[in-house]
Amino acid sequence: MIEAAMIWNEPNNKSHWDPEIDPDWMRFGQMVNLAAEAIAEANPGVTRVLGGISPIDPGFMTRMKSYGVLDRVNAVAVHGFPLDWNLWQIHDWPQKLEEIRGVTDLPIWVSEVGVSTFGAEEVQVWGLRRTAELLRGNAARIQWYSLYDLPREWEATTRHREAEGSSYYRHFYMGLLREDGTPKPALEEFARHVPEMGLVQWFHYQDHRLDDAVAWMKRLGVTHLRTGLSWADSFRPDALDWFDRQMQALEDFDVTVTFCFTPEHRGVAPHHTSAPQVPEEFAAFCAQMIERYAPATAVRTSPPVETGLRL
Repeated sequence: MIEAAMIWNEPNNKSHWDPEIDPDWMRFGQMVNLAAEAIAEANPGVTRVLGGISPIDPGFMTRMKSYGVLDRVNAVAVHGFPLDWNLWQIHDWPQKLEEIRGVTDLPIWVSEVGVSTFGAEEVQVWGLRRTAELLRGNAARIQWYSLYDLPREWEATTRHREAEGSSYYRHFYMGLLREDGTPKPALEEFARHVPEMGLVQWFHYQDHRLDDAVAWMKRLGVTHLRTGLSWADSFRPDALDWFDRQMQALEDFDVTVTFCFTPEHRGVAPHHTSAPQVPEEFAAFCAQMIERYAPATAVRTSPPVETGLRL
């Protein structure tokens, strides 16, 4: 059920990778290389994707090339939110993709693009339509973020939270469905662009929205979905039960699974954005998830590494 494995999420964003611990991203490059090799060993048929970068920075991509990362992945990914957070206009999408094409020949995925309804729901309708016009035929994969609004009692995964002002609160209005599950006007517009346009939906641990999300995606005709499996969550006592339930529910979709989030006790610093103390542990987690949910005929021969899971 896993067609692609994305290694980390927005590594050049402080909300997802701590640059004070790893200012030149050398630790990150080493971790990705180990993870990509482990995924390829577990199942060489799974597409390996460098985690979507945000901001879209060809300099960061060039740095990853210098570390050998682009030799170990099959595609690279970018994230863009020009109507909410980025300092460029929506019409600049083709230019942004060309900047990345200037430093790599790998396929480029737009693995997160979206528009919030923070200001007005009509803005999301127009933004979705214009995004589809600009990206159709220009990216190997387009995945809209997201199906659901983030519940207000949860926290958005950002660095400074409420101190970010309105930028923080926009995270709660990115869905095509409101928090209560009722459709926004943009849902009808989105339906016009499937299956060419896929979805991104992160499911939190024991997420109550899982079954309803699956029903909505099938109703809309969605075929490819990007979601995540958290390395940090793998240390919960019943992590495998939740992972199994999540992946079984998504078995009818072509799933891109994102592996990310450092467990606090395994990081250089006790935070999910930290570089891991032992990057081989993250690689082992990625391999174990591929072996469980996208098994190949080959048997993994490398010795086991502690990940928190009991398989």
